[in-house]
Amino acid sequence: MLETLIRGATVVNADGLSRGDIGIAAGRIAAIVAPGEAAEARTVVDASGSFLLPGLVDAHAHLRDPGLTHKEDFSSGTHAAALGGVTTVLDMPTDEPWTATAEQLDDKMATAANRIHVDVGLQAVVSRDLSLIPRLLDHAPVSFELFTADVPDAFLFATLDNVAEALKAFAGADTMIGISPGDQSILTGSTERDRSGTIAAFLDSRPPLAEANGIARALVAAASTEARIHVRQINSELGVETWSRLRGMADASVETTPQNLFFTAQDYETQGANLKASPPLRFAHDVDALRAALSAGLIDIVATDHAPHAPAEKAAPYAAFADIPGGMPGLQTLLATMLRLVDEGLIALSDLVRMCSTNPAERFGLGLRKGRIAVGYDADLLILDPHQSSTVANADQVSRAGYTPFNGWTAKARLISVFLRGDEIVREGKLVGAAQGKIVTQEN
Repeated sequence: MLETLIRGATVVNADGLSRGDIGIAAGRIAAIVAPGEAAEARTVVDASGSFLLPGLVDAHAHLRDPGLTHKEDFSSGTHAAALGGVTTVLDMPTDEPWTATAEQLDDKMATAANRIHVDVGLQAVVSRDLSLIPRLLDHAPVSFELFTADVPDAFLFATLDNVAEALKAFAGADTMIGISPGDQSILTGSTERDRSGTIAAFLDSRPPLAEANGIARALVAAASTEARIHVRQINSELGVETWSRLRGMADASVETTPQNLFFTAQDYETQGANLKASPPLRFAHDVDALRAALSAGLIDIVATDHAPHAPAEKAAPYAAFADIPGGMPGLQTLLATMLRLVDEGLIALSDLVRMCSTNPAERFGLGLRKGRIAVGYDADLLILDPHQSSTVANADQVSRAGYTPFNGWTAKARLISVFLRGDEIVREGKLVGAAQGKIVTQEN
């Protein structure tokens, strides 16, 4: 007998919509039966008229734990994720300390135990000490992160030679290397030329040229080393053009974020510190180019770069705009913002699933259990009612940031229930039950 049967919903996968009732047992999808076909289950959920989506997989988030827990921690961050329909969070390694050794990865796993409301995959950072990589690989993190600008020297790979040598260290390892595109020489040069501390100076220090060069360098290095890479958030027209011309050179994917699809640098005038992050917001033609790429299928993944700070940190006075802590919350609003793009007709629901569930699961080594509604997959499921609307509000945010840049935005659908491995963890916008998330690792 099935434990749970979800009846009446339209099932949404990356390859389209279908009808079928979903049977769940032992935390996984055990059966997909024809609508109305007889099936025995201890619990039957009537989802008639709703859409059933696989839980979202956010491939780029900073949960700030350990060491920076006044900004966020495993509990608060995964609470926000659950309320937003994100059932798997891939956590970046830039906490305190950065996750650079096997021991630090072990410690982080132990810190998360029994405190996470959704599943979490941990990402390790590539340090200049490449001898640390083999032991980290033994722990099967979902990715390794390589930085090319704007980080401490111990983690900085500022030249093409640096990047290529780092990628060579992964020879024979079937793993993903995330690369944040940038150019330290441009950052250094622009800072020396303009020390005014203005928004314009911040924009000039991280221009589209730096992003484009970072993308090109990552792809060429990956092609020469046969590494599998994922290019972190891009947001400029020049970056999109560079990616579209060179992406076939290597086994590579690319991401952007919701904020880069909606906001421009002009929005700093109204939201200021709350929107300050890196890369900086661009201009209207950049947003148009990014949206066109998204619609054309050139963007593989939409992730949040959830990077909250304590409200007092964002509100404090700073000598320069660049000094404001960079980052904003996003886990709780990923689904809502993507639904906004569906409402606009830019993407379809199946595209949402492709970019926010299937592709991130597959690229980061979780594709045999996450990211789709199919027999044998984890029963991470979202029930979405298209007959109700929902509104994003600061007052509802559970991240320690205490705000969202999308305050007041409305989507023409409402998230009714969230299931994690078959157990309902969110009902009508409220967390139910104890924390039952697990640490997930890359599949072999």
